[in-house]
Amino acid sequence: MSSQKQAEEAIVPTFNESEHGEGGRTNEEDEEPVLSMKSLLWHGGSAYDAWFSCASNQVAQVLLTLPYSFSQMGMLSGVLLQIFYGIMGSWTAYLISVLYVEYRSRKEKENFSFKNHVIQWFEVLDGLLGPYWKAAGLAFNCTFLLFGSVIQLIVCASNIYYINDRLDKRTWTYIFGACCATTVFIPSFHNYRIWSFLGLGMTTYTAWYLTIASLVQGQVQGVTHTGPKKLVLYFTGATNILYTFGGHAVTVEIMHAMWKPQKFKYIYLLATLYVFTLTLPSASAVYWAFGDQLLTHSNAFSLLPKNGYRDTAVILMLIHQFITFGFACTPLYFVWEKAIGMHDTKSVFLRALVRLPVVVPIWFLAVIFPFFGPINSAVGALLVTFTVYVIPATAHMLTYRHASARQNAVEKPPFFLPSWTGMYMVNAFVVVWVLVVGFGLGGWASVTNFVKQIDTFGLFAKCYQCPKPVVPAQPPQLHHR
Repeated sequence: MSSQKQAEEAIVPTFNESEHGEGGRTNEEDEEPVLSMKSLLWHGGSAYDAWFSCASNQVAQVLLTLPYSFSQMGMLSGVLLQIFYGIMGSWTAYLISVLYVEYRSRKEKENFSFKNHVIQWFEVLDGLLGPYWKAAGLAFNCTFLLFGSVIQLIVCASNIYYINDRLDKRTWTYIFGACCATTVFIPSFHNYRIWSFLGLGMTTYTAWYLTIASLVQGQVQGVTHTGPKKLVLYFTGATNILYTFGGHAVTVEIMHAMWKPQKFKYIYLLATLYVFTLTLPSASAVYWAFGDQLLTHSNAFSLLPKNGYRDTAVILMLIHQFITFGFACTPLYFVWEKAIGMHDTKSVFLRALVRLPVVVPIWFLAVIFPFFGPINSAVGALLVTFTVYVIPATAHMLTYRHASARQNAVEKPPFFLPSWTGMYMVNAFVVVWVLVVGFGLGGWASVTNFVKQIDTFGLFAKCYQCPKPVVPAQPPQLHHR
C-alpha cells in the first residue's frame, strides 16, 4: 500500500469523528435509515446546515437596530459600511476556518481523538499559539457570547411589548428568561438543523415586512434625514454594523458539527451575501420612511403601524430570538461543562441541569441593562473588534510566521490571493483598521452613548423607551365659600 494511501486512510476516519462527537450521532443512530424523521430534523452536519446556521446567526435583532444606525450615520455610510464589514467579517471567518483545520490536523497526527469533545476557538488558539492566546480567546469569546445572549433577552421583551403592553418590558424579560433557559436541553450545533432553517425563514419574512411596510407607509410628514450629525452618533452606528457581521464566536463550533469541516471555507461569505439581501433593503427603506425619528427609536417595530403583518413579524422574531439565544449560549454551555468536568456526560437531562447556572447571570444582566441598541454598539466596539477581527487576523499571521509553517500548511492561501505576503498585508490592514476605527473611535462613541442611556433611564429601567402614559387633564376645581 502506498504511503499516500495510508495517509488518506489515517486522516479520513479522524476528520469524520466530528459526526460522532459531542451531540453528534451515536453508533446506534448511524444504523437509522438515511431519510428517517429523526435524522432529517435533528442531525445536521452538511455544508447546507452550516450555511443556514451562519446566515441565521448573523441576522437577528440587528434587523431592528440597523435603521437606528442609519439614522446615526446617514444612508450612504450605512450601505457602504455594511458591505465593507460584511466582506471583512467573511475574511476573518475564513481565517478561523483555516486555523481550525490546521489545529485539528496537527492534533490528529498526535493520535488525539475528538470523540465526545467539541473543539472551541480558545482551544485552537492554545494548540497553535500557547496558553496566553488561549486566555485571551476564552475571555473575549465568553464575554461576547454572554452579552450576545443578554441582548436576545432584552429584544424579546422589547418586541413582545409592541403586541401586549399590559406588562412592562422588565416583566417580559423575566418571562422570556425562563423560556430561553430551555435551550439547555439542546446538546450541540448538530441538533440545530430545523431551528436554523426556520430561523432564517423568520428573519427573511421580517426583513421584507420592514421593507414593504415602510415603502407602503411612505415618508412620514416632515421627515428629515440629517445624519451624520455628531461624531458620537456616527461611530456608535458604525460599531453596530461591525457587530452585525460578527457571528464568529460560534464559527468553530459550527465547523466542528460538520461531517466535512474542510468545506466551510467560503460558507460564511455565501451566508453574508444572502444577509445583504435582507439588511440593505430593510434598513434603507425604514430610514427613508422615518428619518430622524429613529434616533429615539432603536427598535424599528416601534414606528410601524400595528396590524396583523407586524404582529406576525414580532412573533416570528420572538421565536428567532430563542434560537439565537441558544446559538450564543451553547458555546458557553460547553466551556462550563469542560470547567466542571461534565462535557463527556451523555445524559441530556444531567447536562441540562449543570448548564442552568450559565443562564442566571444572563437573565440578571438583561434586567440591569435593558437598552439593547446602545449595548449592540458597546459590545461591537469592545468585544467584537477583538473576537471577530483582531485576534483571528493576528493569530493567522503568527501561526504562519515561519517558512516551515507556511510550507507545511494544511490550507494554502486562497486562489484569489495566492501570495502569503498578500495575506499578511490584508491581515495587517484588518488589525490596524479595527483597532483605530472600531475599538478606538467606536469604543469612545459607544461607551459615551451607553453611559448617557444609564444616566437618562437608570439601571433596572422598568420600561425602556416605552411611551409615557397619557395623564388625563384634571377638571378645574370649584372653590365654595
